[in-house]
Amino acid sequence: MKHYTSGQLARAAGMNVETLRFYERKGLLPEPPRSSGGFRLYGEEDVKRLRFIGMAKQHGFTLREIKELLDLRVDSQTGCEDVRHIAEEKLAVIDRKLRELRQMKKALEHLVDSCHHRGASGNCPILEAFERDRD
Repeated sequence: MKHYTSGQLARAAGMNVETLRFYERKGLLPEPPRSSGGFRLYGEEDVKRLRFIGMAKQHGFTLREIKELLDLRVDSQTGCEDVRHIAEEKLAVIDRKLRELRQMKKALEHLVDSCHHRGASGNCPILEAFERDRD
């Protein structure tokens, strides 16, 4: 069985050692055994786990959600429908954020269109809009 040091593991997983330590502190990566010299020794399963974490992050999952997915991954009572439910919840969150971003974009486009960039900044319609109360 191949063993990795912290640096080797981080490189194999495409991250830095600080991120690796952060994941350990958050409980996403179990405490590894140590060599007789006190060095942490990681295995192939740790590489897979870190790559899993990286891919889940790329798909928008939070660390809390990733921990839940990792726990489901090793739970023999878990069905694929449990994982699908979490993924569907994440899709709903992403859809809500996309709607909010579209609304922000539309509002900002309106403000930019209303600014003819003439005069002092004190008369800027964008700044004035940000100063108005929302009633």
